[in-house]
This record gives sequence, structure tokens and C-alpha cells, in this order.
Amino acid sequence: MTDVMERLKAAGYEAVIGLEIHVELSTASKMFCDSAVTFGEPPNTHVCPVCLGLPGTLPVVNETAVEHTARIGLAVDCDIAGFTQFHRKNYFYPDMPKNYQISQFDLPICIDGDVLVELEDYERRVGITRVHMEEDTGKLIHIGKGGRIAQADYSLVDFNRAGTPLAEIVTEPDIRTPEEARLFAQKLRSIVLHLGVSDCNMEEGSMRVDGNCSIRKAGVTELGTKTEVKNMNSFRGLARALEYELGRHLDLIEEGERVVQETRHWDANKNLTTSLRSKEEAHDYRYFADPDLVPLELGTDWIDAIRRDLPELPDEREARLMQKFGIPAYDARFMTQSKAHGDYFEAVMASFGDGKTASNWMMGELAAALNAVSLDIENSPVEPQGLARMLTLVKDGTISGKMAKAVFEEMFKTGQSADKIVEAKGLKQISDPSAIAALIDEVMAANAPAVSEYREGKKQAFGFLVGQCMAASRGQANPGLVNKVLREKLDAS
Repeated sequence: MTDVMERLKAAGYEAVIGLEIHVELSTASKMFCDSAVTFGEPPNTHVCPVCLGLPGTLPVVNETAVEHTARIGLAVDCDIAGFTQFHRKNYFYPDMPKNYQISQFDLPICIDGDVLVELEDYERRVGITRVHMEEDTGKLIHIGKGGRIAQADYSLVDFNRAGTPLAEIVTEPDIRTPEEARLFAQKLRSIVLHLGVSDCNMEEGSMRVDGNCSIRKAGVTELGTKTEVKNMNSFRGLARALEYELGRHLDLIEEGERVVQETRHWDANKNLTTSLRSKEEAHDYRYFADPDLVPLELGTDWIDAIRRDLPELPDEREARLMQKFGIPAYDARFMTQSKAHGDYFEAVMASFGDGKTASNWMMGELAAALNAVSLDIENSPVEPQGLARMLTLVKDGTISGKMAKAVFEEMFKTGQSADKIVEAKGLKQISDPSAIAALIDEVMAANAPAVSEYREGKKQAFGFLVGQCMAASRGQANPGLVNKVLREKLDAS
């Protein structure tokens, strides 16, 4: 339990957290026009009269975006509405060319779902209030100190992102700790990645998480005053921001002050939140049905066809990997953090039989190497078949586990196969018993005092002699065989 959670518990309070998660959908074109969905292109090069909100233009719904949103809803056990409608959410901001956002209000496409979050010693079932469709805004670039609007000399706007299809997933206030919030967001990302409807790249903004939090006396059902926290672009940042904000709420209450309902900005460099604006309520947006878009009637046959087309989801895959490959729950959860991780693991297992060894290498050396150069597993220089071959070389005694780490490092750096590296560097392990015996005879002859010490009962001399054998072989002797033959020779006299 973290310091903030311990403070809350000691003071008789509990945290109440709900999340709003925006996911950019992987479609070729935008939500209501045929402009391309892109990232990193020159500003304002993928726009048209519709997404720029020019007078006289009419939006047309992107059918693929509707299907993708329904898939997300079905994957989190939502009911899919037979009748759904788009609304105009009215507010004025430079990144909104129409001065309203097309979204959904009281008739969203998906309602009443849930996601099970598994923690170390308990589970938390988090309700999903709704999953609805909307369009993204443009991107503002604030020029000046700090990159924030308050310190900016001026701002630039790029409308390439305006109109990109979004699915917004809104939870019930069922989350009780920042750690639960982090694990929920990670699990939701895994679900969406398995569905293949978004790349969920948080650094590029295709998955964005806002946190609503408040505190209340334990056992009380009435909610406290909430604040919304934005600008959390990592799962670690989400947990840290909620930790800070919950602590700030408790500080205010203990000092006899009042928590103000507002939206706050998370500053990861300073590890604190700052006030951004007062928090709006639904009526502030003056929602009304969009007169340019007819309601959608989604037939049961259409919904059932999408349900039948759902892929294997993380929970199902986790259970199958545990049963099929004998790996523990922790490992299986790591392998299902994304579809790519699970695919990589299963590709390794197609030609290598030890699931636990494979998962250990993926969670250890491979994960560390990828993190060090900020690569996703899809772009790993070591392909699954390459890792499987290297592990096979360890299993059949061609190289030792220690050698394998050096071989893997070279594979990751150069993309070469394990066999070529072993051959080029002369790393093949010596596993011939007669060769090992001859090596040991030489070491014992050269280290007679240590041999005598061992036979006089000083067993620590054994480790010294093993080290001398490994040094004499330049690390290529099979360690297990060295231990076995050396002990036999020492105990024989």
C-alpha cells in the first residue's frame, strides 16, 4: 500500500476513481469525411471542407468506425443499442473548427459492461458505463516557455487530427486505488489491441486516459467532490497523478478547506497537478441531436455477426497459454499484455518445447533489450524463430546459459542467427566427457594445494577449482559436467 493510500485509510477515507479513456480507431478515413487518418504528416495536409467545418458541408458516418466501437463494447460485455444517435457537444476552443464536437449523449452505442481486474491478492470488477463514438479535435502547439497555453507567446493549430474516429470508454466510479486504475487501463489496452481496432500508442496520443477522483469517508455512499486529471501519457503517469491528486484532496480536507470541482493538468516533471479550468457539467455543453446525421438502427443480425467475428481476447488467451504451455498466471498475463506479445510467444513455442524458459527470456532479456531502445516487440531485431533456436542451443548443451546471454546480445545488435554467432566467436560449449576429464586433470595438477584442502574437508575449495576449470576452458566447458566429473575425481581418492 502506498503512503497516500495508508494516509487515507488511517484518516477513515477511501478513494473513488473513474476513468475516461479515448481510443483513436484504426480506420483509413476520418469519422465523417474521406480525409485520411495519419500521424506525423505536415500540418493541415489531410483536411477537407467537412473536417474543417466549412459552411454547407454534410458529414457521413464511417461504417468501419461504428463496427470497431461495437467490437470494443462487445469485448467488455456491453449491451449494443439497437438505436443510437449522434449529438453536438457545443464548446468554443481553437482546435474545434466547427465550435462543436460530434459525439453521443443519452443514446450511446454501448452501455452496461464490465472488466475484471486481477491484483496480487484480490480482484476488482470495474463497471463500464458506456462506450460511445465521437470525433477527435485538432492539435494545438503552444509556442513559448513550458509548452503550456498560459506561458505561450502564441499557438499553432494542426487540423490533421480533427475528425479522427474516437471510441470513448467511460467507467463507473468503481476503482479504489491508483494501482487498480493503472491495471485497468493496461487491461483495456490489451483488449483493444487484441481486437485490432487501434494501435493504442500513448506516446502518439491514440490512447488517452483522463482520471476522475474524489475521496469520501469509508462506508459512506455519497460521492465527494471530484476533480478530473488530464495529460497522463503513460500508465505510470496515471498512477502517479492519481496518487498526488488524492493526497491533495486529503490535505485540503484536513486543513478545513474545500475541494473545488475542476479539471487539472498533470505535470510529470514537477510531479504535481495544476488547475486548468473549472469542470463543466453536461448541461454546459448544450447537447442536442445533430440535425445533419440520421440515427443509426443496428439490427440483431449485424450485432451477432460482429460478436461471432470477435477474436480470442486476453482472458481467454491467458487461460489457454497456462493450460497448453504450463506457464504461471503472471507469465501468461505478461504474454497477453498485447496481441503481439502473445503471437511472439506462441511463435517461439512452435519450435521450442519449454514454456517457462521461453517466458523467462521474453520477460527478462528480451523485454530489457527492447525497453533500452524504445522498441515494440513487433519490431524486435530478434525474431521468434531466432530466439527459439538460441534456446534450443542451450537446451541441447551446445552453449551454456551464460554464453546464451552474450549470444542474445549479439543477435539483438546485429540481427545475426545464433548459429552464426556461436560459430564465428567459437562459443560452442565443450560437452565431451573425455575432453572435460582431461581438462580437469590439468587443473587439479596445477592446483594441488586446493585439491588437498578439499580432501581435508575445506569444501569451499571446490568452487575455486570449478572456477579454474571454467577459466581454463575460456568459459566453454559445460558447467554441469564440470561439477559432476570434478566431484567424482576429487572424491575418488
